[in-house]
Amino acid sequence: MRLTTKGRFAVTAMLDLALRHKHGPVTLAGIGARQCISLSYLEQLFGKLRRHALVVSVRGPGGGYRLARPTEKVSVADIILAVDEPLDATQCGGLENCQEDRRCMTHDLWAALNDKLYEYLNSVTLQDLVNEQLAKNGNVTVLADRRATVARKAASLPA
Repeated sequence: MRLTTKGRFAVTAMLDLALRHKHGPVTLAGIGARQCISLSYLEQLFGKLRRHALVVSVRGPGGGYRLARPTEKVSVADIILAVDEPLDATQCGGLENCQEDRRCMTHDLWAALNDKLYEYLNSVTLQDLVNEQLAKNGNVTVLADRRATVARKAASLPA
């Protein structure tokens, strides 16, 4: 079982949105630039997130995306499942036909892992991730134009 980039990027993008949503709608271009995720991939993910009522789109100038629910009401499991990311460690997808239409000897082990994984991801909210980021950084990372700083440093170097 692996969590693919689809699930990872969806959680990352939702966290970026959650960190900035109080300042108005957040553009996918902004999220993409900050998180190094292509705009077309974000459009696909946010289409699914919107259909699952996790985000709402705001049209027009100053538009973008907003969270549809409070951050404490959105779990990581909600996000991953919304983008069609399976949380399944079984080889058979839960059908119990792992070995020529029979259940394999370790099916219960992998099914129990599925339950624990879902339980954990469902217990972590977007607000938990926001709090963790703010505690680590003390603020939200914002892209800044650093050309003036680089030019000053270059000017101060001996010739």
